[in-house]
Amino acid sequence: MENEKVDRAMASVYNDEDDEQEEQKVEKFFSLIRGFQEARNNRRKDQVLEEEERKKKVKRLNDSQPSSSWVPSFEWEDFMTDEIQFRRPLPLVFPRPRNQKEDKKQQEEDDGLDLNLTL
Repeated sequence: MENEKVDRAMASVYNDEDDEQEEQKVEKFFSLIRGFQEARNNRRKDQVLEEEERKKKVKRLNDSQPSSSWVPSFEWEDFMTDEIQFRRPLPLVFPRPRNQKEDKKQQEEDDGLDLNLTL
């Protein structure tokens, strides 16, 4: 009988030690989880701060530059002055309209042979 009491006492001691070890493992696990959560939250805060600083920097750069760019404007009088003298006549901007009949005649006169294939 005494052996049974001793066995029970020993078993309860081992159970208490096992329970304490189990509690320590659980506490360590949850402390690790809390550490990961804090690290994640800190990283998010850092990213938000970096984004805000980047936006402020872009805004400062935009504020330092003029908001509208200079657009040149010319008046007809600017080109009508006698100060500008051209050495040769200005080329035509638009070519003259051509007549197809005249082009054929011109081509026949130039070549003498009609090389167009027709059916």
